[in-house]
Amino acid sequence: MKITLTAKLKLNHTREQKAALDAVTLSFRDALNFTSQKAFEMEKSSNAAKIQKEVYATLRERFGLGAQMACSVPRQVGATYKTLWTKVKQSAAKRAVNPKARRYKGLDQAPKFVSRTLSYQYQRDYSFKKGQQVSISTLQGRLVLPYEGYAKHLEYIAQGAEIGAGKLWYDKRKKQYFLLVPLSIELPDPDPMTHKQVVGVDVGMRYFAVASSTSNQAFFKSGKATLRKAERYAKARKSLQQKGTRSAVRRLVALSGRERRFIADTNSSLASEILKTYPHAFIGVEELTGVHERTERRSRPNSSEKQRKANRRRARWSYAELLGFLAYKAPLHGSFVVKVDAHYTSQTCTRCGHCSKGNRPNSGLMFVCESCGYHLHSDLMGARNVGLRALLVRQDWASTGCLSCTPGRPQSADPQAGSAGRDVSDAEAKAARLSRYAELRWSPDTSPRL
Repeated sequence: MKITLTAKLKLNHTREQKAALDAVTLSFRDALNFTSQKAFEMEKSSNAAKIQKEVYATLRERFGLGAQMACSVPRQVGATYKTLWTKVKQSAAKRAVNPKARRYKGLDQAPKFVSRTLSYQYQRDYSFKKGQQVSISTLQGRLVLPYEGYAKHLEYIAQGAEIGAGKLWYDKRKKQYFLLVPLSIELPDPDPMTHKQVVGVDVGMRYFAVASSTSNQAFFKSGKATLRKAERYAKARKSLQQKGTRSAVRRLVALSGRERRFIADTNSSLASEILKTYPHAFIGVEELTGVHERTERRSRPNSSEKQRKANRRRARWSYAELLGFLAYKAPLHGSFVVKVDAHYTSQTCTRCGHCSKGNRPNSGLMFVCESCGYHLHSDLMGARNVGLRALLVRQDWASTGCLSCTPGRPQSADPQAGSAGRDVSDAEAKAARLSRYAELRWSPDTSPRL
């Protein structure tokens, strides 16, 4: 099993060397914006080869880029346009179903590149030297710079890990350049029987994460204090933006990205904490793709401050980032992360299988089963349901040798079936999975200790 890590290497540069790096990153950014405008004029083309044919000579002569960097620019612009076209098509599909859905406006004008981030190809634009040094390309030639970073990443580089295309990134707040290098390392292939326990993770706002293992070990992470701190960052930014003075702008630059970095750091630390609490585990997480669109509540002029505040909090926190950190770090801890269906995990009783919205009185923190009277913390109930579904996935993996996050999914008999046939098939598949989930039960006396 091959996984890719990103090593963040701090470049120890002098003032003169920083000036050379400034020149190449600014030139690269200007080239990106020039190429983006050209692609926009070419009917918003995402064809990198076609864009390169149009702009290559100009990138070499006007912006002074080397041959490899002049090839990287159209590739990056083409990839950006391809992503935007995907979002446009997804938005059109949503509007076909719901005419009131928002239209995606990302391609109404040419995308603008702001970050001073430069793409480098390994062994062409940059390479590693002896004595913990790296050679990188600039407009005036090569620079050989010493670097430092996380000890484990430096060890991987010294041992000859597979290295890919890197990025030269400028931290405006610290006025410091970093080289972001992807490292591919080999790990043992995952096996369903090598994990000691099965864990379910439920995410939310009041509790960022609630985890429960099949051995009844529970983990809670409250979001109250963290959200309060994130709210202070947002208020400070809003106040400075309204003030608008030169000193306020300087302060905004100093605070730029602090809220985002704080959220990312919280999610990263939380993922590490979960993995340390449950080592060598088979971890189930909810499939939450599109959760913001499904739960979004649009603010209206007469909305209460409480409602607007709830909307801001819901939009601000990134569940995908937390689950991404979990999946990214899990193999290094001997664990494995799999996504499972999120349907009704907080409304289904793990003791009797009864599923009802009424099991959550007033959508509160307490789960009270209408059928058997069993009561439990609602987020812990959700985590247990996720864990049971992960256990089912692992059992199917062990018996069939194939890993599938949708156990028991029937295949359409007609591969040429149209969208109506796919809708029926998806509905049948969902019903079959929910029926199978309804048979799952949680019993502390019979829970497997794996």
